[in-house]
Amino acid sequence: MTDMSNTTYDSIIIGGGHNGLVCAAYLAKAGKRVLVLEARGEIGGAANTMTFCDGRKVSPCAHYLNQLNSTVRRDLNLTSHGLKMAGSDISTIALNPEGDHLFLNDQGASGAGISANDAANYGRFMKLMQQYSTMLGFLVDLPPIDIFNPDWDDKVAALKLGWNVRFGLGAEKMSEFLRMVGMNIYDVLDDEFDNPTLKGALAFDAVLGTHTGPRSPGSVLTFLYRMVAGTDGAVELPEGGMGAVTSAMAKAAAGFGATIKTGARVASVIVENCVATGVVLDNGATYSATHIISNADPKTTVMDIVGPRHFEADFVKRVDNIRMRGNAAKLHIALKSLPRFTNLSAEQLRSRLLIAPTHDDVERAFNHAKYGEASANPMMEISIPSIDDETLCDEGHVLSAIVQYAPYTLKGGWTEAAKDNFRDACIDRIARYAPDIRDHIEAAELVTPADLEQRYGMRGGNWHHGELTLDQMLMLRPAPEASRYALPLDGLYLCGAGAHPGGGVMGAAGKNAAKTILSEGRS
Repeated sequence: MTDMSNTTYDSIIIGGGHNGLVCAAYLAKAGKRVLVLEARGEIGGAANTMTFCDGRKVSPCAHYLNQLNSTVRRDLNLTSHGLKMAGSDISTIALNPEGDHLFLNDQGASGAGISANDAANYGRFMKLMQQYSTMLGFLVDLPPIDIFNPDWDDKVAALKLGWNVRFGLGAEKMSEFLRMVGMNIYDVLDDEFDNPTLKGALAFDAVLGTHTGPRSPGSVLTFLYRMVAGTDGAVELPEGGMGAVTSAMAKAAAGFGATIKTGARVASVIVENCVATGVVLDNGATYSATHIISNADPKTTVMDIVGPRHFEADFVKRVDNIRMRGNAAKLHIALKSLPRFTNLSAEQLRSRLLIAPTHDDVERAFNHAKYGEASANPMMEISIPSIDDETLCDEGHVLSAIVQYAPYTLKGGWTEAAKDNFRDACIDRIARYAPDIRDHIEAAELVTPADLEQRYGMRGGNWHHGELTLDQMLMLRPAPEASRYALPLDGLYLCGAGAHPGGGVMGAAGKNAAKTILSEGRS
């Protein structure tokens, strides 16, 4: 399907990342004329699959799927558009350098000298966390409550939340929820468990992809956040990498009639009489629409694409103050063959592997980042997806690891020497658990937060388009005046991870933005 400059659409979406594609699909499904403009030569943004070393393929950011919104998956029928899973309900193994590993799955916890009491408490704790996340889960599928000018829907949502907290949980669990939700995960884990490996694994999950440590306030909420998207926290491995997810979303959007144009970088938004009416590409082409919807992060949208002169000064200041410190790097390794992890079989390497020995170790790793230093002993989530997904390699294997902590604002900058040093430190870290790994390595690449910003336009290299903290979530995300997807400029909206409910390959922000626009009745 082709399109011409100066064509008028109902909606123009800036950015073909997963939320932009989801938003486009919902709008097109409702009969709207939709144009998606993606600056890069391919759709998907950071949720894509890239070629690395001799045709091997990797996902540049997240490699597991654990937050894809169940409503999005169903409404867009992503399975019919080619989305398949190479692995589902993937278990977790928290590694121990001596080989006494901890095994975590739906059946419970075992190994690592875990006591019967801790094993029982783990089952109870995870069940309780699931109840809390289910209680909060309906908020994912709604715009945040407008606490300043609540309408009838806001009042109903507030009543539903209060009802779920009081009567869904019961008095005792409600009290525990209210006590716990604003706490740091470190103290909660100390209250619940004795086993250091278990506490390390759970602490890591609470801070993965964030600029926080286990002792940071609100890290319990980020732990719950990983479980509220409709998958109950189940970990899946998409066949073909993360690009297969966004490919299915793009096919769904195109099937409903949306036009998707790649290699089309938006230079600016056209504003006429205080209304956003169109966009200008960097090649000078212009397109007009009733709704301009940005999948870029809030700062890039307001400060760069639209321009601060079109907004009130107080709003610009609030947007400028959004914290967007990226702190996770990605390590990709091309392997000739599988390394041997101490006391793990090749079959067990299908699992999600964690290097987070204790919650104290996770906190100490974060301490370096506070001062602009890469962690001396980084924490990692490791995947070897090619074991289950043969589409990623014709031969050999690929290993991917999310590495905490690698601050965007590294002292001295992310020079090639700094990247090489941290890459080698990460490999040395893995070698403590897989001593022969260097014998299997053909090539290795470290993708820093600075690289993510340069490649995918993620300001600060932050995967979530704004840190997930108590003061940057729900009705405060990205700012109170823009928490319901409409920016304080008529005709302009957000649909990306910088809006509610936040980052992760979820699609809820794109869906909610589309529903908000459709509910306005403007076309």
